[in-house]
Amino acid sequence: QVQLVESGGGLVQPGGSLRLSCAASGSFFSSNTMDWYRQAPGKERELVARITNYGSTNYADSVRGRFTISRDNAKSAVYLQMNSLKPEDTAVYYCHTIIRYLHYWGQGTQVTVSS
Repeated sequence: QVQLVESGGGLVQPGGSLRLSCAASGSFFSSNTMDWYRQAPGKERELVARITNYGSTNYADSVRGRFTISRDNAKSAVYLQMNSLKPEDTAVYYCHTIIRYLHYWGQGTQVTVSS
């Protein structure tokens, strides 16, 4: 059984910070690449950040320098530290991984950046 559960979303003012968490079940975690995606209303889901099992990271151009993805294999958790938040960061954020060619998604957590 593979389950991903996000938490940490909420309402924050522009320029503020938020830290998202993704708790993963199962024994797969330490060997898998983990992703954060986001989807705003009426827009396509986009890849925000990725971290491999080795700790290598990649970021969307729109968040590079502001967001940091990290993982704690002992806790089977992946995090997304979001700084200098902008209104365009408003979206539902999803944790994601692929295991044997199947996609697994968390339920999503809402992030709203507004005054």
